[in-house]
Amino acid sequence: MMVPTLNGKSVTVTINDDGVFINDAQVTFADIVADNGVVHVIDAVLLPPSVTITDIVVNSPVHETLEAAVIAADLAETLAGDGPFTLFAPTDAAFAALPEGTVESLLEDPSGKLTDILLYHVASGTALSTDLSDGMMVPTLNGKSVVVTINDDGVFINDAQVIFADIPADNGVVHVIDAVLLPPSVTITDIVVNSPVHETLEAAVIAADLAETLKGEGPFTLFAPTDAAFAALPEGTVESLLEDPSGALTDILLYHVAAGKALSSDLSDGMMVPTLNGESVTVTINDEGVFINDAQVTIADIPADNGVVHVIDAVLLPVAVSTADLTQFASVTLYPNPAVSSVTVDMSNVNAEILRFDIYDITGSIISTYRVNSVKQSLDISNLNSGMYYLNIVMEDISYSKRFFVLK
Repeated sequence: MMVPTLNGKSVTVTINDDGVFINDAQVTFADIVADNGVVHVIDAVLLPPSVTITDIVVNSPVHETLEAAVIAADLAETLAGDGPFTLFAPTDAAFAALPEGTVESLLEDPSGKLTDILLYHVASGTALSTDLSDGMMVPTLNGKSVVVTINDDGVFINDAQVIFADIPADNGVVHVIDAVLLPPSVTITDIVVNSPVHETLEAAVIAADLAETLKGEGPFTLFAPTDAAFAALPEGTVESLLEDPSGALTDILLYHVAAGKALSSDLSDGMMVPTLNGESVTVTINDEGVFINDAQVTIADIPADNGVVHVIDAVLLPVAVSTADLTQFASVTLYPNPAVSSVTVDMSNVNAEILRFDIYDITGSIISTYRVNSVKQSLDISNLNSGMYYLNIVMEDISYSKRFFVLK
């Protein structure tokens, strides 16, 4: 027999040849009658079983998907730990409402996006419904906050409604919600735009029309020069670059971007890191710190959903673009742009021997290579799909990139 107690949990009655037991405690004297009830003497203290947030999820008939996700992401022990935690627990119906294949895709990579999403449902501390207020920002364990909205329709966490509140656990509380919370995307562009020390870089990225690229899937690694780094360039350099955003500015910016996510732990002394302008930067690690070419990394490993940002204290100038070369290389033109099946490169004013042309996609992969026949040459791009590409003009000691678009 199960006997509910006033703490909300039940004790189990066992009767056998040895006597009567309440859980593991034996009744040594029964039926002491009182005016307001009865007393049974037992030989052991009854300790209520621990009910953790993990136990609530595992024993819930409407949280089987959440249970599978928590186990797959290896978070079951965390949510059974001391805490306290607040879990906003999406139902099976909430997961089923996601686009087809989403849950399966998440479960295939449990240590990646799945973990990030689950941690977005967990806050530190016990936040009962009475602790919540309209407009309140609740930090979660993935580093981003959810917004509480309270109105006549009910209580909402972002856009998910709380349909059952304040399920108590020994290590916190669970609120059942009717939708999966998806953390907002933070891209490399977002990091630059929201940084108080990267206003010049932001202006340059926008002028060169690279903001959307650095919001893309990537992943990318951005070496991000500060405003002070740009200010240290010769007078008038920044203004000159911004006057030709599709030329030298684009080339310089692409020299600060590498394909792939290169954390500081991935870098080694003497390592060459290819960038999207076709040239490589050199990593130096010594007692003074980490350097990219001659620029010191001042803040490393700022995470983005599509890569990582390292802040540096100097602007990286590719071999192709010294400040003295800006005017010459700005004269290179591509037309038509956007193009369909061919694009013409006009380098009439470039005083250097041109060896070849390479076309890169936005991940830094070489798509096509062309021999140079003249300083004004038409290139066949009929094999390219619609999208953005970079033409890298390779000379003996110099390379230079121009961006163009293909429309099919």
